[in-house]
Amino acid sequence: MDHQEAQKTLPLVQFHNVTYSLPNTTIISDLNLTVERGETLVLLGESGCGKTTTLKLINRLLTPSSGEVRVEGKPTTAWDPIELRRRIGYVIQEGGLFPHFTIARNVGLVPALLSWDDARTKERVREMLNLVGLDPDRFAERYPRELSGGQRQRVGVARALAADPPLLLLDEPFGALDPLTRASLQREFAELATRLDKTAVLVTHDVREAMILGQRIGLMHKGQLLLLESPERFRASDHPQARAYLETLNVNGGAS
Repeated sequence: MDHQEAQKTLPLVQFHNVTYSLPNTTIISDLNLTVERGETLVLLGESGCGKTTTLKLINRLLTPSSGEVRVEGKPTTAWDPIELRRRIGYVIQEGGLFPHFTIARNVGLVPALLSWDDARTKERVREMLNLVGLDPDRFAERYPRELSGGQRQRVGVARALAADPPLLLLDEPFGALDPLTRASLQREFAELATRLDKTAVLVTHDVREAMILGQRIGLMHKGQLLLLESPERFRASDHPQARAYLETLNVNGGAS
């Protein structure tokens, strides 16, 4: 097996004893975590627990104070940061769209940065909009302000997938949506990630969402990873922090 083939057998993302600190504050403490190729791993936790910081360590918006993060077997500090980010789709609430760009230009942003020709980019935009259930003839020339929240989120997913990156990072992507739209997009994203065989790391504070989308759930609290389990084993856990989340399912009428 040559070096390139060997790299493909490694987890797509690896955290080795990672700490991230600011003056007088430790945000991530001694984090060890792997994200396997093809899986959706959900980081679950309350605001301020370090979930979003963990995502930003993956795409090198932040660098560890100590320890090492590897993507595709290579330390993030050894990647050119622009090259690394172009290999990672990033989705935030409402898609993080550029308001002065058309939908087509938003979706085609990374292909354009990668110097795809116009015909190839245009075809990819149409393909991606169709993939997320938006008719390109109706939506391509609109602006984000002309779309609903759910439609903007679909565009955000389309943009993240446009250059076919091996890894998706999603930061509370459905948190701003009404319950029915949120449930619909959760189901669609789960099906899409499986069908496209994408690796994804998704951040949420909603245990129901974690159960629906995660093949593994990492429970974070005060900068530490307390638990990393499949949804079934998470549900059976007797860890007090896990039980506190699971009790919210019962309060809200049971898990789906």
